[in-house]
Amino acid sequence: METSELIETIGRGEDSRHQFKEDFRNADSLAAEIVAFSNTDGGQLLIGVSDSGQVTGLSAEDIGRLNQLVSNAASQSVRPPINPRTENIAHPNGLVLVVTVPPGVSKPYQDKDGTIWVKSGADKRRATSREEIQRMFQTAGLIHGDELPANGLSVGDLDLDYFSEFFQREFEESLEDQQLPLPKLMENMNLARESVLNIAGALLFAARPQFRLPVFIVKAACYPGNEIDDSQYLDSQDITGKLADVFQKSLGFVVRNLSRVQSNQSVNSTGESEIPRITLEELLANALIHRDYFISAPVRIFVFANRVEIISPGHLPNNLTIENIKSGNSNIRNPILASFAAKLLPYRGLGSGILRAIKAYPMIEFTDDRIGNQFKVTIPLNQAKPQS
Repeated sequence: METSELIETIGRGEDSRHQFKEDFRNADSLAAEIVAFSNTDGGQLLIGVSDSGQVTGLSAEDIGRLNQLVSNAASQSVRPPINPRTENIAHPNGLVLVVTVPPGVSKPYQDKDGTIWVKSGADKRRATSREEIQRMFQTAGLIHGDELPANGLSVGDLDLDYFSEFFQREFEESLEDQQLPLPKLMENMNLARESVLNIAGALLFAARPQFRLPVFIVKAACYPGNEIDDSQYLDSQDITGKLADVFQKSLGFVVRNLSRVQSNQSVNSTGESEIPRITLEELLANALIHRDYFISAPVRIFVFANRVEIISPGHLPNNLTIENIKSGNSNIRNPILASFAAKLLPYRGLGSGILRAIKAYPMIEFTDDRIGNQFKVTIPLNQAKPQS
């Protein structure tokens, strides 16, 4: 960082990625700041600057002491240890030590007392919400939403005929011929533990998964105009059932509410959907499989006169970006669901689904809403429907 950049950064004031401190004498208080940055989006700690943005400056002796304090705090008072970068920047009022803390890859980080700190605006706070801490473990790949227990749903809640047909088709063996009891078999397939179905097992094979998982549904609505209208809609449906059923019903909802175009077909033909079927299949499968199951909210589908929107709970995981997914990159948030979905849905799980969707319909728009914690796909319609 150059002096001019330092002055510009200080001029913008403190925010969630920039914290000012005149000095540090205690490794534990420094560790808390480092932990908060690591558990959020990373950031920079500027030491030698007051809260008001006045550069108080550091001496050469201060710089040596503080660099050692940063090293000790990051290695001995942070769990797991991290490696911040320090820079000594010259300023007319004295030296400023800039400590750059990268976003953590092994979240959640804790101080030596086990406290998990996160940034809250320019300040920090203790993380106390279970869902918030779970998402940190999820980001680190230590737990996945689809493996959480679906409390209240046991192996006895399976749609046994459906599961038996699946088992016979995939393994070419009868379920009745297995030597293992059904609870143990389900556990070996990563679908249950101690007879309790996990979310993947419940959504894939339970007869009525929404009995205990009522928010993991699809809420769909079709409006005559281009905005949500609480008083006027053309079609509405709460879509429930096993994942494969939810997929087919969601696809059916969108298709029946789209216009059909003749293309090169005869005038007597039923025509083709405005949006190619493969595009809808890929986008709906992705919404159901890759949504964040730590968030208690449904997938939402809106059909407007000029577009279709598919909104999934949870922004793109980790460092995945819209540019990444358009290039075929993927990060599997729910590995159990993904592995079984390839056998139950038109889903391949190789990062190629978005590419196929875009190839068939290039106008698709993606919005990674990290503040609202959701991912939105917008599909503009070529032929807008007449508004009533």
